[in-house]
Amino acid sequence: MICVCMCVYLQGDLYDHESLVKAIKQVDVVISLIAGDQYADQDKIISAIKEAGNVKRFLPSEFGNDADRSHAVEPAKTVLALKSKLRRAIEAEGIPYTYVSCNCFAGYFIPTLGQLGATAPPRDKITILGDGNVKAVFNKEEDIGTYTIRAVDDPRTLNKIVYIRPKLNTYSFNDLVTLWEKKIGKTLERSYVSEEEQLKNIQEAAAPINVFLAVSHSIFVKGDQVNFEIEPSFGVEATELYPDVKYTTVEEYLDQFV
Repeated sequence: MICVCMCVYLQGDLYDHESLVKAIKQVDVVISLIAGDQYADQDKIISAIKEAGNVKRFLPSEFGNDADRSHAVEPAKTVLALKSKLRRAIEAEGIPYTYVSCNCFAGYFIPTLGQLGATAPPRDKITILGDGNVKAVFNKEEDIGTYTIRAVDDPRTLNKIVYIRPKLNTYSFNDLVTLWEKKIGKTLERSYVSEEEQLKNIQEAAAPINVFLAVSHSIFVKGDQVNFEIEPSFGVEATELYPDVKYTTVEEYLDQFV
């Protein structure tokens, strides 16, 4: 059997309201992938969706930590506060939504195990943030895309936050290093960065390194990806909704670097 999939590309300019409305009128679902420096401009998408009046689901550009349950310091705090502000705007307009909280992108962290300036996972020494015991979640980008598409027309995700928290992809920094050590058959020299030192580094670093450091502090010290329970009143967990999806585990992902 041959399956032919056809895509129609619709052009709309974020800064041209009329063209944006015209494009949005031709779709049922809007998934925003706007980059960080344009987060605030998603209010233009909200206005266009409201005027178009036909959108059944809007997924704003989030795809990270849950903005409403964050303990991030600046400059990450401002970015997450902006995401929360956009959430409230969507809700105030009565636009059907799904927010995707996918936690860490595996491709951003795993290839270097979070070591700034590295191009591969370390094989001698490694720097660990905090005490290394706080858990975080690492998901392959393709899997994030799969769960996102599954959620767009699922009534169970309507006006909910979809958290992607696979149990097999939830690791503490220490456990992740231990897993890597087993794969390469070598013990790494571990050094730990205290929270006090991290906060100092964030304040002294220039952009965009300070943002990376602030997000890392939020994840690996404050535990912002796992320090709350997912309540049915506001969220659902992707692997529970879609147990048939075969996601890539952290252990499998690491194999390519051995």
